[in-house]
This record gives sequence, structure tokens and C-alpha cells, in this order.
Amino acid sequence: MSQMLALVILVFILFIGDFVAVRTKAWVPSIFVCAVLFLAGYWTFFPKEIVSLAGVPPVVATMMMYLLITNMGTLLSLQELKKQWKTVVIALSGILGIIVVLFAVGTFLFGFETIVVAIPPLVGGVVSSLIMSEAAQEAGLTSLSVFAIVIYVMQGFAGYPITSIVLKKEGKKLLTEYRNGRLAAKESIGEAAVTKEEPKSQFKLINSIPEKYNTEFFKLFRLALVAYLAYLVSTVLAPIVEISPFVLCLLFGVIASSIGLLEKQVLQKANSFGIAILVLILFVLDGLKNASPTMMLEIIYPLVGTIILGVIGMYIFSFIAGKMLKVSKNMAFAVSLTALYGFPADYIITNEVIKSLTDDKEEQDMLTSYMLSPMLVGGFITVTIVSVILAGIFVGFL
Repeated sequence: MSQMLALVILVFILFIGDFVAVRTKAWVPSIFVCAVLFLAGYWTFFPKEIVSLAGVPPVVATMMMYLLITNMGTLLSLQELKKQWKTVVIALSGILGIIVVLFAVGTFLFGFETIVVAIPPLVGGVVSSLIMSEAAQEAGLTSLSVFAIVIYVMQGFAGYPITSIVLKKEGKKLLTEYRNGRLAAKESIGEAAVTKEEPKSQFKLINSIPEKYNTEFFKLFRLALVAYLAYLVSTVLAPIVEISPFVLCLLFGVIASSIGLLEKQVLQKANSFGIAILVLILFVLDGLKNASPTMMLEIIYPLVGTIILGVIGMYIFSFIAGKMLKVSKNMAFAVSLTALYGFPADYIITNEVIKSLTDDKEEQDMLTSYMLSPMLVGGFITVTIVSVILAGIFVGFL
């Protein structure tokens, strides 16, 4: 198979995944469709090294991970997190629930190593699943390497319907109070934290550079430099304390964007985000080349079990946190469930629920003002930040 044919086939599979997700309004996750097609390919005519053949060897994927995680850090708005502190506490409580229940119960059912590999992908996205998959592979745990990817692929099927149900309950309650005059709309601030431009930094060095010199390559240079500094610090600290360079990339991205060394979403502004995600997703799905039909049957039991236990842990701990913070149990549970899918699925599901509850524009705006902000911030905290930190910590347990 030629390199370009391999690339065409793989990118076409990613397109099919997106197409199905759009047609089903994200109820069938694109990554699930891609994973099924990759498995079908590996079990039939794909060369085992089709991803490397297409131009994505491990070293390229590692480079993209450094850039993408540092870019993630630039998204963090400390000001927004202060405004949504209750949401942050509830999201963290949900993750704590997953950790406690899986370690307390899941360890006896599935084994310690399985739980260690399962938790970061269960509360995160593509990056954390890749970190755990690579760590399991290096530890000689081939089936768990595949398990880390499969749990990332499948978790949305639990998260989407449950989230929709609890958001509908919350929405109906809010509508009743609004129609009875006991509730007024409020300003929605969450979307700005995730999707909109932040005010320009006061860091003079970068601001003083003329825009014509702030080229894509200069943006990428600064991003790579910050990622390298994070890597450098991890090596310096290694004799004292072992910290994953990816965790430091996240931290350094936050710092660099706060002082103005990096723009918000710098990878997008350098017109490089799409290709970076393409590389990373292909490399994640490359892990399925070791998944035989027999292995897939073996991991079904721990897959279903860990997801069920994780959701139970989320519910218990988010319910307790919601009670303490005087947030409704449905909204608290919905916020914690964002760990299973993150952005943009949290945005899509919330909007779909709102539109299904009322056709009145004012009522839709009211529901949006109460429901969208916590959902977006919750997904941002769990998937973008905490999952990468957990993966960096849990790698040391294997």
C-alpha cells in the first residue's frame, strides 16, 4: 500500500465518523464510528503499520501531544473559573467519585492495573487515553493498552443519554419556575470561557511586535518553546520528583497565556489545530491494531463494569457536593457527566435539550443562561485539565 493511499483511507474514515456524528446530532460519537472502521480494517486488509505508513510515526504524534497540551493550557480563564467556582467544585467532586468507587470496588473486580489505566480516559479525552495507552504498552500490558482506547471510544454512550435525561428534568423545573414568575434569566458567561477571545494581555514584549511579523511560524515557535521549557523542567525535577512533562505543558500553557507569551488558542491561530488533531486521533486509533476479536471479548466485562461504577461514583459525589452548595441534583449530575465527553458534545447536548423543551425564544434564552455555562465549564475542567493531570500521575502506578 502506498503512503498516499493509506492517508486517503484513514482521513476518509475520520470524515465518515464526523458525518455520522452530525447526522445523529452527536448521539453516535464520531470516534466510535472511526474505531469500528479501524477494527474492521485491521481484521481484513489494513497493514498493521498503516498509520506510520500514512506519515504518522510515534515521534510525530509525541510532538503533537506536546503542542496540543500546551495549547490546552492557553484556554484556561482563571477569571471565568472564579465566577463558576461551584461548577468547578462539583466537576472535581464527580471525578473524585469515579476514583473512589473504582478503587474501592473496581480493584477487587477487575484488578489494580485495569483501574489505573481506566480512570484517566474515563474522565478525559484523546490525550489522556493516549498517555495511558502508551504507558500500558511500555509496561508490556498490551490488552490494557487497547482497553485505554476502547474505554475512551465507548464512554460517550453512557454519558449522552443520561445527560440528556437529567438536563430535561432540570429544564422542566426551571421552565415551571420561570412561567410562575419565580425565576428570571441571567447572563450566560460560560461560552465565552471556552470559545471566545480573551482580552489582550499587557505583556509588552509580545504586544509590541508588529502583526506582520507575528506569523504562523512565530506562533508555533513560541508554542514549541513553552512546551520545551515544560519538558526541560520535568527532566531537572526528575531526580527529586517525577512529574509528567505533559502535566507541566498544561501548567506552562496557562502561565504563558496569562503573561501574554502565548495567545489564547495559539494553535488554531497558527492554522495548525486541525492537522494536530488529525495526527493525534490517527495515532490513538493505531492502538487498535493489537486488538484481536478474542481480546475485544475479554475487555467487554471490565469496560462495561468500569463505566457503570464510574457513573455511580459521579452521581453519589456530585449529589453530595450539590447538596452542600445548594445546586440541584440534576444540574450537579449533568456537570459531572461532562467528564465522559467534554466539548463540543456538552454544548450540542445542552442546546438540543433546550430546543426540545420549548419553542419560545425567551424561554430558550433563560434555559441557556442557567444550563449552558456550567456544562461548558464542567467539561473544560474535567476533560481538558484534570484528565491530563491524572494521566500524568497514574502513569507512575504501572
